[in-house]
Amino acid sequence: MNMYLHMPLVYEKIDKIPQSIQENYEFILCYEINPAQSRSIEPFREQFLGNLAYTGQITLNNKNILQSSPVYLPAGHYLFIQQRGSRVLNKDEWLDLAIEQHKDGLWERNKLDDLLYTRFLHEDSMFVTQIFRPVKKIEK
Repeated sequence: MNMYLHMPLVYEKIDKIPQSIQENYEFILCYEINPAQSRSIEPFREQFLGNLAYTGQITLNNKNILQSSPVYLPAGHYLFIQQRGSRVLNKDEWLDLAIEQHKDGLWERNKLDDLLYTRFLHEDSMFVTQIFRPVKKIEK
């Protein structure tokens, strides 16, 4: 799905994501995508992700507190997909979802940026894994 995020989501930078996601926390991972794989309609899964640019968290009870080390999911156009369930997806599962999103985006002739954001949260009594892929230009 194409979406426009009107306001950035702000997180406090952390060293790594915890082993389990709690109900009142939200996390984000920002990965660079291997430039050679980001243009391929059939990317190699093992080579798709590049460096982890940052990890961020926010305590949902304290969303309005200004963090000392902020990181962002910037406002802008994205390809967006999410999975809801009794747990968040593990890395293998969300990476498979991200690669399918990538292939669909290229098939639809979107010009994709070389970043990938994975967001983990709990809402409406379910755990949610969301994948955001920035789109430089949306083709009609």
